[in-house]
Amino acid sequence: MNLPNKLTVGRIIAVPFFILAYMTEHFLLALIIFALASLTDMLDGQIARKRNLITNFGKIMDPLADKVLVYSAFCLMVADKTIPAWMLIVILAREFIVAGVRTVAASEGIVIAADMGGKIKTVLQMIAVPLLLLFKYMEVKEIAAAHAVGIAAQIFLWASLVMTVYSGAMYIIKNKEVFSS
Repeated sequence: MNLPNKLTVGRIIAVPFFILAYMTEHFLLALIIFALASLTDMLDGQIARKRNLITNFGKIMDPLADKVLVYSAFCLMVADKTIPAWMLIVILAREFIVAGVRTVAASEGIVIAADMGGKIKTVLQMIAVPLLLLFKYMEVKEIAAAHAVGIAAQIFLWASLVMTVYSGAMYIIKNKEVFSS
């Protein structure tokens, strides 16, 4: 297994540790785990492209690892009412729709690559989650700047939601021929 794929697997392995830290209200540790796991997403892609180590495993597992990490965080945050459930439902609906379109396209021999909108959505989510974690940590510790961090977290959360809807709509529009077959 090459280095980019090892980083992807490492990101998946980090998820239970992130969940445990979050559920035991060790928000700073959860933040550190999430941030390190998020960095592996950036690194594995850069290394794979630079060293020409792109594999089918990486094409499938890299975006899946991202989703497992981010959506685990969002599920935990819905459970403790940090974010509203309807936001997660919108986000997951987009993911299921995109996965469905890709599956239909693949059955017809068409490969649909991720586009820039989806990548921006993921980056915004990977910024929103650490900010939300930092806010939770600061709130528990009663740190005065918690309110400002909370506002920044909400801005990135809402931006990621807008980008989720936009990129999902663009994905459907760009691939409408999949629906006509």
